[in-house]
Amino acid sequence: MYGWRGKILRVDLTRGTIAEQPLDPEMAKKFIGGRGFGIQVLLEELDARCDPLGPDNLLIMAAGPLTGTKAPTGARYMVMTKSPLTGAVTCSNSGGQFPAALKRAGVDMIVFAGRSPAPVYLWLEEGHAELRPADHLWGKTTHETEDALRLETRPEARVACIGPAGERQVLFASIMNDKDRAAGRSGVGAVMGAKNLKAVAVFGRSAVPICDETTFKALVKQFNQKFSEGLKGQPPGLRTYGTAATITGTQTIGALPTRNFQQGTFEGWEAINGQALTDTYLVTHKACYSCPIACGRVTKVTVPGFEGEGEGPEYETIYAMGSNCGVDNLAALTKANYICNEQGMDTITMGSTIACAMEMFEKGILSEQEIGMPLPFGDGRALVALTRLTAERKGIGDLLAEGSLRLARHYGHPELAITAKGQEFAGYDPRAEQGMGLAYATSPIGASHMRGDPAYIEILGVPFLIDPLTWEDKAQLVKDWQDSFAVIDAAGLCVFFSVRNLLTADRAIRPQGIMELLNAATGAGYTLEELCAAGERIFNAERLFLIRNGFSRKDDQLPDRITKEPLPDGPAKGMVCHLDAMLEDYYPRRGWDNNGKPTAEKLRALGLPES
Repeated sequence: MYGWRGKILRVDLTRGTIAEQPLDPEMAKKFIGGRGFGIQVLLEELDARCDPLGPDNLLIMAAGPLTGTKAPTGARYMVMTKSPLTGAVTCSNSGGQFPAALKRAGVDMIVFAGRSPAPVYLWLEEGHAELRPADHLWGKTTHETEDALRLETRPEARVACIGPAGERQVLFASIMNDKDRAAGRSGVGAVMGAKNLKAVAVFGRSAVPICDETTFKALVKQFNQKFSEGLKGQPPGLRTYGTAATITGTQTIGALPTRNFQQGTFEGWEAINGQALTDTYLVTHKACYSCPIACGRVTKVTVPGFEGEGEGPEYETIYAMGSNCGVDNLAALTKANYICNEQGMDTITMGSTIACAMEMFEKGILSEQEIGMPLPFGDGRALVALTRLTAERKGIGDLLAEGSLRLARHYGHPELAITAKGQEFAGYDPRAEQGMGLAYATSPIGASHMRGDPAYIEILGVPFLIDPLTWEDKAQLVKDWQDSFAVIDAAGLCVFFSVRNLLTADRAIRPQGIMELLNAATGAGYTLEELCAAGERIFNAERLFLIRNGFSRKDDQLPDRITKEPLPDGPAKGMVCHLDAMLEDYYPRRGWDNNGKPTAEKLRALGLPES
């Protein structure tokens, strides 16, 4: 096979066995790779109603056909499982160097089943895999674990692992690779911890086979040149300021979530934006494998009480731990970010859960005695302290480790948790950005901007700009965006580069440029229609998994704060999210019935099972 390596590893943790399985070429073309491979396995092999933290759940790590190639940003892999935070499917994405090493070691996908009786890690070297004891690694941070495994295996090994938060099954624990890159959302690290799987370490140097090397190299050169020319001789904004540059955009249109989404603008935004991070704590920028952008932030803080170094924070961290908590102390939120990376936790859910707790404290629902400290909005020291307590599951941290919805329900106020399907929002208020509200509500993993991000067209103007406050024209755009993101995730690419190639001559959102790269790499001969259908197939397969677990239109909802309480400030003042109107338009365009279930006709057309 070309592009694909043709091999799946099946790891039975209960028995301690590893088996190799050939990759089915027909399945590979239909589901592309990465996210597509993951949902294909989950849909065929997993009972959607299983206990996410039980041995019956599956944990899948899957790369795409462009992962590990020289395709621009060909550095991504997906972790897929049933989420302990939401009960839905999850597909958590990460970059760095680990995904390319996985492909270069000769593997497309690893499927972990069962539960090891004792801690273990998987060592994969040039196609040979073995399980090794990891008792000596249990309790170590993600950074300590990676350092230890490189000493045990090879200095060049790449590592994906959990920290103490995953071991303690914090419901939003992440899997960290290359120390600071995160498959962060929905608790994939908690599933890994429940399986007693501490890490996956890989080494591989065999090149990914390319079908048409000449055409592929020409396309890579063409896309990189087009990218460089678009910058007019300047470094990309993401390299200069990182994703924190997004704060300027969300603040400008009134979509920057502030004080647990009570406002859409933050008076302290300039103290935590990309310019501030660059001026104060940036050491250098850092790129993932085969990436011309280099948006990663290597940072160091020397402020007393908040000392540390590592990577980040990214925009989503700055929103969740900054504006959403009313914190304008960049040193404090950067320190909290370091703790999350080392302990292995999702910064979005962590910050949003603390924001929810802060609102409950200010409203007298949570007392200082229960928390162990005062918790007003804006308290950076409390932010850092509660982040540590959550990773340790100590005191109030044991409740925070369950996420904001369970925390708010515990105190009888679920309305204060800003979630969709139980997962905390990303850093965009849907009252000021209507398409994002529809994307949050219909995302298969719960609120997420990365399963289809309308911010590109509603804020950034990539590949074109539309009014963020309109809702009548958003259903088709969100659908096309979601399907295209499914293709990007399956191919093994990063959205930061790929969205620039999601356009056809009629200004429709289609993965034209990605199709050319895939065909040159794999020889699969995709037509644009077939590739679009593959993206739609992946998205509908995820929806079918949700349907099997009892999800329906009742779960495609947003909190009343978003749909009934008008924004009190900013350019979008007075707006609510018109979700119901958008859903009425969206479901027919998806081929779903009025309850949000794919019709038999749609499933047959996509080659998916009808139940």
